[in-house]
Amino acid sequence: MATVGINNVRKAFGTTQILHGVSVDIADGEFVVLVGPSGCGKSTLLRMLAGLENITAGEISIGGRVVNNVPPKDRDIAMVFQNYALYPHMTVRDNMAFSMMLANAPKDVIDQAVNHAAGILGLGELLHRFPRQLSGGQRQRVAMGRAIVRQPQVFLFDEPLSNLDAKLRVQMRAEIKELHQRLKVTTVYVTHDQIEAMTMADKIVVMNGGRIEQAGAPLELYDRPANTFVASFIGSPAMNLLPGAPANGGFETSGGALLPMPGAVKGTPGIYGIRPEHMLLKPDGGIPAVVQLVEPTGSETQVMVRIGDTTLNCAFRERVIAKPGDVIGVAPDPALIHLFDAGSGQRLSA
Repeated sequence: MATVGINNVRKAFGTTQILHGVSVDIADGEFVVLVGPSGCGKSTLLRMLAGLENITAGEISIGGRVVNNVPPKDRDIAMVFQNYALYPHMTVRDNMAFSMMLANAPKDVIDQAVNHAAGILGLGELLHRFPRQLSGGQRQRVAMGRAIVRQPQVFLFDEPLSNLDAKLRVQMRAEIKELHQRLKVTTVYVTHDQIEAMTMADKIVVMNGGRIEQAGAPLELYDRPANTFVASFIGSPAMNLLPGAPANGGFETSGGALLPMPGAVKGTPGIYGIRPEHMLLKPDGGIPAVVQLVEPTGSETQVMVRIGDTTLNCAFRERVIAKPGDVIGVAPDPALIHLFDAGSGQRLSA
């Protein structure tokens, strides 16, 4: 296990800047998820950690040792790729043992390490199969087993669940998290899926355009997003972000809806944020809203409503018996309203 330090790291391909001075400190044994839209630089940063990309400027350290010029094989890391990267002509056992075989480890030591990893991942009965004989989830377990056998200081995961179906992704998320809790190895995990980030991470690093927008615990980012980008990216369904201005003791959206606003706000808000799940269904005394769309999902009912010319997404735990054109009463939870500056998009304190 080891700490990882990323200090003012920059990356450029020719004149194109990819990373603009990224800094992250990762504690020993921490599970950190890099999340952001495609092209934000998260996979490039992971590849720089692995030594697969050169660093244009800045410093990366693993276990207190600067590794800028250290080749990948000497960084004591193990990487799990999106496409599994298994050798098709080798059995599961040989794929998992390959790094130890290259290091000329004794056969009994290799067998012990492979059997230990296979036991953790439930691969004992598959050791003599070839990758083509395995399902996607089994191949991903083999790739993880190959990483475990190396006993690295740091695990690196590059979107490892992208090729799996929805049900298997949920299962594998739980398995990777349980694996981390058992081995307690420092882990850096890249994904574009914010649900994966929220459910797996000790710390989330939200990236956008080669910069870090916010880093912190999952619920910290959910409860107090630093800006409108994080507010819209973290949480599903996405937060309602409504432009407008304070008026008549509340906040009047550009669509003409008057919504309640906390008092004593530091700064003049220009964007009003409320998560769909923080909209309340109020048959009596709520704001009249015209139903546009009703989507029952079982555990909740997602309802799109219109107040004036303002459209809001709502997610109610209650069953909503309504159809498009009906009028229902809704209200934002006053304790869970977010206000942002219109120019910078930065959060304002209430």
